[in-house]
Amino acid sequence: MNEFLSALPKAELHLHIEGTLEPELMFILAERNRIHLPYASPDLLKSAYDFHNLEQFLDLYYQGTSVLQTANDFYDLAMAYFARCDVEHILHYEVFFDPQAHIRRGISMDIIMDGLTGAQQDAWHHYGASSGLIMSILRDLPVDDALETLKLAKPWQHEIIGIGLDSAEKGNPPGKFRTAFEIADEYGWHRVAHAGEEGPAEYIWEALNELKIRRIDHGVRCVEDPKLVDYLVKHQVPLTVCPLSNVRLGVFPDIAQSNFKQLLDLGLCVTVNSDDPAYFGGYLTQNMLAIQDAFELTQPQWIQLTHNSIDASFAPAERKQALKQRLLSTEVEFQQRASA
Repeated sequence: MNEFLSALPKAELHLHIEGTLEPELMFILAERNRIHLPYASPDLLKSAYDFHNLEQFLDLYYQGTSVLQTANDFYDLAMAYFARCDVEHILHYEVFFDPQAHIRRGISMDIIMDGLTGAQQDAWHHYGASSGLIMSILRDLPVDDALETLKLAKPWQHEIIGIGLDSAEKGNPPGKFRTAFEIADEYGWHRVAHAGEEGPAEYIWEALNELKIRRIDHGVRCVEDPKLVDYLVKHQVPLTVCPLSNVRLGVFPDIAQSNFKQLLDLGLCVTVNSDDPAYFGGYLTQNMLAIQDAFELTQPQWIQLTHNSIDASFAPAERKQALKQRLLSTEVEFQQRASA
């Protein structure tokens, strides 16, 4: 099964590019940009990843972004993740980025976008991997800040596929960003939002009804509301679940006590993702292996989960078909091995 999961052609839909900043690269970029880090080595930095909730994690996360100064830095960050995706057979990825975290440090939108789009182009050329950029709004900053960031993003509106909503969920309901999401709709962007991780099931309803989102990031607390579960199943609204992230941030004490299998058994459109893997200890395949260790899913269940990720993506129809064909080829290969 481990070989099967490693070989599966995959899509990842919930990945924060700043959350892939490994300590080794952080030190390289800090030296390049003459930025002092309060740690003597990458190992000591990694040992400081002792957080127990989202707020503690975000403090460390934003500290790490300080090393991202130039377009080349953003390019190197993205390409490091894209290269890892090639090894893990991740053929399509939709990547969140947080421009507000950089603009407030004096980094322009042009620098961010030049680096990320350059990496996207090279990932397609070198790895044959398709991708999309989703601009996330930091929900713990004022609404006016989000609206100003959308203005700065307008010249890049055709290079960005969606708008998201992330950062500290408690006390920051989705509805207050309705205007921002309406502007993003005018840009032609897809709508997604983090909801139902820290925040209650009501935040999922609010994101659906007020922000008109098409995909829920996390969403694990939907089970608190049976009517919500019925709605999500009926309309097959995707959930981008991040198992290792949920454990590291204290949503669940361990994978075995998570509600991942429950979500799957209820008929929800569940997908597996890695969130901020440099901080949470596992990229996509590692998340899949952790789920397998805890719940012993079957190969057909993993095929369904992978289909879910492809169907829930914002890739063009022809790209989805190509990904499904790769998935089918892998499935047939392993069936032939099993019968040999």
